Amino acid sequence: MSDQNNKLLQGIDTVIVRVSDVSIASNWYQEKLGLAVVWDDPSSKLVVLDTNGPTSLTLWQTNQKQSINKETASYPIFRTPDAAVLKEALQARGVTAEELVRDEYVTYFFFYDPDGNILEACQVHE
Repeated sequence: MSDQNNKLLQGIDTVIVRVSDVSIASNWYQEKLGLAVVWDDPSSKLVVLDTNGPTSLTLWQTNQKQSINKETASYPIFRTPDAAVLKEALQARGVTAEELVRDEYVTYFFFYDPDGNILEACQVHE
């Protein structure tokens, strides 16, 4: 690929998470994760959230039945400075979270939104 073609893509702008009710999901992501709304489009039934990083998260309502399979689904991974502290804070807010997984490079855990969408939090060891 030439240098010119390498500049056609400039990173990931947003990650879309499909939800059954954008209002319920938006409130959950704001209350449980502390994310702020940067764009709300009621006619398209979508909300864009600031993730405190370069990539936003877009919640987009669908009327289709969702089938989420942890082994095949794509999902966002949120960066955190302390996975254990975050997991404890999320659980205190009523968020379903799985066990911490640790290796020499990262500590991470999976958690779920009200629609059962898979989310992950990851701490990279420096």
